[in-house]
Amino acid sequence: MTSTQVLDLKGNKVRELTLKEEVFASQPNAGVVHSALVRQLANARSGAANTKTRSEVRGGGAKPWRQKGTGRARAGSRRSPLWEGGGVTFGPKPRDYGKSMPKKVRLLAIRSALAAKRNNLVIVKDFKDLKEAKTKEAVQIFRALKIDGKRVLVVLDYQGEESNRFALAARNIEDVRIVHVNNVNVKDLLNCEALLASERAVEALSTRLTPAAKVEYKPVNRVKPTAKVEKPVVKESKPAASKAHPAQTKSEADLPLRKIATVSKESAPPAESKAKPAKADEAEAKAKTPEAETKKVVKKEAPPEEAPSKPVAKKKEEAPPKKEEAPAKKPAQTPGKSDKKPEAKEDSKAKKKPSKE
Repeated sequence: MTSTQVLDLKGNKVRELTLKEEVFASQPNAGVVHSALVRQLANARSGAANTKTRSEVRGGGAKPWRQKGTGRARAGSRRSPLWEGGGVTFGPKPRDYGKSMPKKVRLLAIRSALAAKRNNLVIVKDFKDLKEAKTKEAVQIFRALKIDGKRVLVVLDYQGEESNRFALAARNIEDVRIVHVNNVNVKDLLNCEALLASERAVEALSTRLTPAAKVEYKPVNRVKPTAKVEKPVVKESKPAASKAHPAQTKSEADLPLRKIATVSKESAPPAESKAKPAKADEAEAKAKTPEAETKKVVKKEAPPEEAPSKPVAKKKEEAPPKKEEAPAKKPAQTPGKSDKKPEAKEDSKAKKKPSKE
């Protein structure tokens, strides 16, 4: 536990105050403090420097003299960077020097700087004893607290008139800088030799710089439900049942359409021919009498005679095709021997044709 004294404006001890270790007793991180200081100095730059190039300077449109014949060096413009009054080569232009840093890292840098200046911290109960905003009275307070002649950083919360009166009284003293609690920064903390703050300002500073509590991750064991989830039954839409044939049974009517079609074809009665004459009806009635049935003789049908099997004709073996004979080369005709018989030519043509057997 870190504790320090709380004093009044005359330098007398009032009580002890316990400070938060996370803010005032943490281990200083020099690398983070350096990065935060570089960022703060870079962000303070305005980046407004500007110069004109040869194309932005007024004038210089005409060629000073002709290219050749004068003995002088060639020149094309009076606003060349080599000339007086000319443009600037690679001069500065307005730019942004700003740098970014995560919020947690910035707070860590401020905590590190406070921890480094913990021994130089002076805490005052309040500034109610200061009745007038006079620089003379502010100097006496600094003497009583034994911080006169040092670079002092005053941290105020600006709640109440007494804080405003002390700020007006101390702002004209050399080497004294006054900041609000929310504006405490690394540069001012490193530059000061004494840190003066009221008790209320220290509490506000601790609240601002306290790191957020780490949330511990606890894995959740998800238990699968034991009860089986019944899937919804989807009713299949049945096709419209066609009118069943009178010859179909009940079981056939329940069959699908394709099977009904095949069954109906098999069980359908043959188409009736034309109406039978009356004589045919009388003959059928007589045939059904018992006398006619006894006279009937069942004729045994003879088994169908098997047709004699024909001998399978053997295919004639085809003769292999004859090789074509190469035509004989004609001898070169000589003058005076052109009278040859035409029969010899016809014979040679007949040899070339293949046989059609």
